[in-house]
Amino acid sequence: MRVLFLGDIFAEPGRTAVKEGLPKILDEYHPHIVIANGENAAHGAGITYEIALELHSYGIDVITGGNHSFDKKVLWDKFYLLPYLLRPANYPQGALGRGYVIVEKKDFKVGVLNLQGRVEMQPIDSPFSLGDKIIEELKSITPYIIVDFHAEATAEKEALGFYFDGRVSAVIGTHTHVQTGDERILPKGTAYITDVGMCGVEDSVIGLDKEVALKRFITGMPWNFEPAKGNATLHFVVIDIDSSGKAVQILRGKWKKI
Repeated sequence: MRVLFLGDIFAEPGRTAVKEGLPKILDEYHPHIVIANGENAAHGAGITYEIALELHSYGIDVITGGNHSFDKKVLWDKFYLLPYLLRPANYPQGALGRGYVIVEKKDFKVGVLNLQGRVEMQPIDSPFSLGDKIIEELKSITPYIIVDFHAEATAEKEALGFYFDGRVSAVIGTHTHVQTGDERILPKGTAYITDVGMCGVEDSVIGLDKEVALKRFITGMPWNFEPAKGNATLHFVVIDIDSSGKAVQILRGKWKKI
């Protein structure tokens, strides 16, 4: 079974790149399921109902989230209308939306779990202990389990990868928007990468206009963030998984309009 996971989709340039580039990636790799992080899809902060529908129409089966999942309040009343839209499962009880889903694609059932880190992030519930419970539930249904771990700290991402090693098919890091070169299969068969990267303008500061970002760093003043403009790059990973749910290969990829 083959999974395609796209990095954080950042604003309109990222969405346009997905529309243009995803068909080419699909033709090359032929995945059974496509997952993407979409928490920055609406002007770089949050996602709307309409944008979620747009991304789904391009062929994305599951849209994961993170610390910006609830930034657009216009989505709140419609969150439950989109079964393929996730937010981190370890938000406290009472939070809107869902944190995991099982998708049936081409004779495969795939569990997708969205978790968020706590180091230098909002102090929500533990991704370790809550992840334990959800993984046991998913494993009773399917051996194929993909985890999007939306976290700031590299150490926390690696720790969760080793903690879940052998129990899930892949732990894919998101949030920091810079693709890392540490993709590998962990000792017990879980595919891992610290950060899959971003679907956004590379000539930027993690998707933001670099001049505005520089003003913020140099002056310390809260200039309004503005997404960078231009052709975006798609960062992604492709994961091959055997019938037992163990990963056998993880490939790091990049697409950019020429």
